[in-house]
Amino acid sequence: MSEGAEAAPEPRQRVWKTPPNVALCAEADIADPGSRGFVLQIGEAFFHGFVVRKDGQIAGWVDRCPHAGFPIAMELDRYLTPDGSLIICGWHGAIFEPLSGACVGGPCAGGKLSPWPVEARGGIIRTA
Repeated sequence: MSEGAEAAPEPRQRVWKTPPNVALCAEADIADPGSRGFVLQIGEAFFHGFVVRKDGQIAGWVDRCPHAGFPIAMELDRYLTPDGSLIICGWHGAIFEPLSGACVGGPCAGGKLSPWPVEARGGIIRTA
């Protein structure tokens, strides 16, 4: 390498699971309907997921579209359609049921988001 040239950064390693009982946020921090993304560092690797709150229930999903593997949101915490009824992939327009993760339209119709186990306990959303 020539003097002054910087090496390209190493790609960040990804993990697809998280340990249980990690506090993420207060349940009230996510509107109903609403969503919020999370990036957790686990050792040297990173987990990307998001939580959806709808009709008093929460669901967690790995932030990866089953169609092309891209993150779902193109903007921070923008996982839902404007009316909050569905999850929408900003890249290709796939739409998903917020609580089941089932793809109900777009290029991965019939597919499903990968679940991320989360739960609300004592007003706090935690990994399960």
